[in-house]
Amino acid sequence: MPAKKPLVIVTRKLPDAVETRMRELFDTRLNHDDKPMSQAEMIEAVKNADVLVPTVTDRIDSKIIVRAGPNLKLIANFGTGVDNIDVKTALEKGITVTNTPGVLTEDTADMTMALILAVPRRLVEGVKEIEADRFTGWSPNWMLGQRVQGKRLGIVGMGRIGQAVARRAKAFGLQIHYHNRKPVHPDIERELEATYWESLDQMLARMDIVSINCPHTPATYHLLSARRLKLMKPTAYIVNTARGEVIDENTLARMLESGQLSGAGLDVFEHEPAVNPKLKKLKNVVLLPHMGSATIEGRMDMGEKVIVNIKTFADGHKPPDRVIPAML
Repeated sequence: MPAKKPLVIVTRKLPDAVETRMRELFDTRLNHDDKPMSQAEMIEAVKNADVLVPTVTDRIDSKIIVRAGPNLKLIANFGTGVDNIDVKTALEKGITVTNTPGVLTEDTADMTMALILAVPRRLVEGVKEIEADRFTGWSPNWMLGQRVQGKRLGIVGMGRIGQAVARRAKAFGLQIHYHNRKPVHPDIERELEATYWESLDQMLARMDIVSINCPHTPATYHLLSARRLKLMKPTAYIVNTARGEVIDENTLARMLESGQLSGAGLDVFEHEPAVNPKLKKLKNVVLLPHMGSATIEGRMDMGEKVIVNIKTFADGHKPPDRVIPAML
């Protein structure tokens, strides 16, 4: 007699091919209209599911997890970050949590590099000038930006994505500097010609461009606080494709408005999907709607990771992408 398929509840619309494969393998309930679940709907889901597949925008906090039914044994997050899940409470309740690491590295690094180029060179401002029919021809002083080559890039968080950003930036002639909990392997430092800064404060004060590539954890909330932002040079730029909560967004907006920083490229925001109104009014800011990982290939790879984690778990084995407290 074949084993009973696990009931898998998916909180958002996933790529069609991923959903088709999940229906073949599991007893799957999909969210066809892609409407975010309310807290009440999420509680109902965890009461009934064997496996919950949330996304990074779903808040799976302790209030939801403690209401989980006895059958819920796996939360297979469709995303790399797990700051949306109370992992500690889940583990205490005997629920395994998995994520999808590695598959978004190159896509996010591409977007980071795009912003590193776009902000100093004022690309979005240029597009808006064309759209407003204000372009009357080339002029020696028209839309002058800053050269990227030779500038100091400070990377905050030298994990997979930070290293991928460094490789791209090095090819564009930037000098690579980084702050991390500990130095990367010497071979990687040599390859990237990267300089390690134990002190984030000292690094920030000397960089021309700062790229945020660390996860959001309790330790990194407002890592770039008002005090630290004020250490940066007024000619400096900041790029964030990680998590909005890492930066004190209100202070950032005020400094950009007053000229205490030259510009910013932001793909993430502190209170998503809300965007700080002050940021939206500024010309020296490029704002993107959290699209750093938004490639077809990336989303398919994420789906494959989720499926492998569920299938491995359902077969009685430890899934390959378990999240454990030491990782947070």
